[in-house]
Amino acid sequence: MTHRFKLTPFFPALLFALFISLPAQARLDPEPIYKQTLLDVVETLQRGHYNRVDINDQLSSALFDRYLDTLDPSHSYFYAADVAEFEKWRTSLDDQIKNGELSAAYTIFNRFEQRNLERLDYIIARLEDESVEYDFTLDESIDLDRKEAPWIESTEEMNDLWRRRVKNALLSLKLADKSVAEAREILLKRYRSQKQRAEQTKSEDVFQTYVNSLTAEFDPHTQYYSPISAESFRITMSLSLEGIGAVLQGQDEMTKIVSLVPAGPAEKSGQLKPADLIVGVAQGDEGEFEDVVGWRLDDVVQLIRGPKDTVVRLQIIPSDAADQTMRKTVRLVRSKVKLEEQAAKSRVLQIEQNGRTHKIGVISIPAFYIDFQALQSGDPNYKSTTRDVHALIDELKTQQVEGLIIDLRDNGGGSLREANELVGLFISRGPTVQIRDPDGRVDILGDFNPEVAWNGPLTVIVNRLSASASEIFAGAIQDYQRGLVVGSRTFGKGTVQVVQEIDHGQIKMTHSKFYRISGESTQHKGVNPDIQFPTLYDENEIGESSLDSALPWDKVRPVRYGRFPSLTELLPTLSQMHHQRTDSDPDFLFMNEQIERLKEKRSDRVSLNENTLKEEREKAESWVLDSENRRRRGKGLDKVESLAELEQTLPKDEQGRTINPEAEALLNESAHIMLDMINLASPQATAQSRLER
Repeated sequence: MTHRFKLTPFFPALLFALFISLPAQARLDPEPIYKQTLLDVVETLQRGHYNRVDINDQLSSALFDRYLDTLDPSHSYFYAADVAEFEKWRTSLDDQIKNGELSAAYTIFNRFEQRNLERLDYIIARLEDESVEYDFTLDESIDLDRKEAPWIESTEEMNDLWRRRVKNALLSLKLADKSVAEAREILLKRYRSQKQRAEQTKSEDVFQTYVNSLTAEFDPHTQYYSPISAESFRITMSLSLEGIGAVLQGQDEMTKIVSLVPAGPAEKSGQLKPADLIVGVAQGDEGEFEDVVGWRLDDVVQLIRGPKDTVVRLQIIPSDAADQTMRKTVRLVRSKVKLEEQAAKSRVLQIEQNGRTHKIGVISIPAFYIDFQALQSGDPNYKSTTRDVHALIDELKTQQVEGLIIDLRDNGGGSLREANELVGLFISRGPTVQIRDPDGRVDILGDFNPEVAWNGPLTVIVNRLSASASEIFAGAIQDYQRGLVVGSRTFGKGTVQVVQEIDHGQIKMTHSKFYRISGESTQHKGVNPDIQFPTLYDENEIGESSLDSALPWDKVRPVRYGRFPSLTELLPTLSQMHHQRTDSDPDFLFMNEQIERLKEKRSDRVSLNENTLKEEREKAESWVLDSENRRRRGKGLDKVESLAELEQTLPKDEQGRTINPEAEALLNESAHIMLDMINLASPQATAQSRLER
């Protein structure tokens, strides 16, 4: 993304304020080893990365913008004069990179650190000054989304922005039942902590930040790890997950939940979801909340992580909150996520349709897993997705289910081998996926086992968080026309990453790309279901297409494969029957109401008037409550008087997990669609058998 900068002449009175130098002890310089490391990173990427990116002026310009936005995503620290000074490097960073030079990167970072400390000193002094009063009756507001805002021109404009930011933070705490004095102390603690961490920044941090701005130009899944970060990464990958079971990333000054680990404490709670923002962390049931706004991601992760069976409380801004002043507290008990908890599970749905009760089998697969250690040691009973699903299918057959649903919602992927072998449970033999490497060579994986575990009616349900291996499986089932795929468009991650060691750290880089047997990539576009369900996930927030520099969708040559009798001609009728059923279904009406409301552009401009903000919040909460009670009325349930009462009424499963009503509604509708498919296909099968006689 290229920004247009408005350049203005410098005034002598402004020069001293803008260009005062950092104290000598605070200035950071590159270590001698970084020159060779930068050259190693570039050589490794150009040799092994799937995306061939030239180190030229075009990349230099993109890197220039990305680096500034990485350091200052809200355009709230650098002045326009700073950026104008840096412009001399816009098309020369490529030349510096080729020579292993880092002078521009460190000069820009040191200026950012100067501006950051200036802002922190300004805020701390303002909060310490008890004579400063805050009038929450004034008709003021602040724009919280400043990604596209112009760089600030003057000290007066900068001070006014930060005055409003402090006022907004105070008002948020005031609406959370804190006095202004208490709110001041909380913010003083926050900003003093930020200043302390800023002063502890090391040269390695600068180098890693800059290099990762470069790797992000190749694609969003490529990353450089310094030796310290690489060791932390290895520990994370080798140990059992011990914490809350959530994948986090930094977003502006917040920590954003990207996905939930299946069977982890966060997923089990039913209270957290992707795109929620974590703003506070507290230890135990009585511990004081640590404000983590502005913290580095790894520091937030360390605060959340902890020993098994201990309590951590999170303060979050829900992704569907009316504004960013809203807060919700979630209590979680840390635990290790065990392999057996992530294992596939089955259940039988009892579905009433056409005056009869039908049995539909459901197998939920949270992840594509395999116990490689047990496999390599020769254990004949090693656990894997395919082996477990095969056993569950055999069990469901004994219960005489009429059809089978494979539930891949929220399944972020895992073992490619297992995705390939799982397809083999539903086809006799044939190709399943294509993989293309950086040199354009395409390998084809397939199933060569003629055994079929299930040859009956099949439906696969997916959503926006179904990714990678899930997309391979769903895409293959759809290409073979072996069954229906229902739900919402999948994540769109069709790339494979490898880890490459270098002398100083390591690089995780994208090396290959997945393609369906039809030749279409799963990258970027994902898998489009045959029948679409409503989804509350915003594709601008969640999914590969929402990521900068995501590799594009493309095609390779299709491979030869057989197809099952086509379901294509049934789709219009199935879709019509689906809509006839759901157009008056209370759960679907509720979901569609939520979606329409989310489509209304949520304003990023927040009022700093207490009464106005209260009214807006009460109006938003009232709308949610009214919508929920319309659904409850349609389902014959009692009315609830508050959102807190609603949370207490949500049903739990046998393990104590909150059951999501929308998720259950989508699953039940998938079963109804399957029964429709069975009924529509039966006359065709009968006619076909007559012809064959």
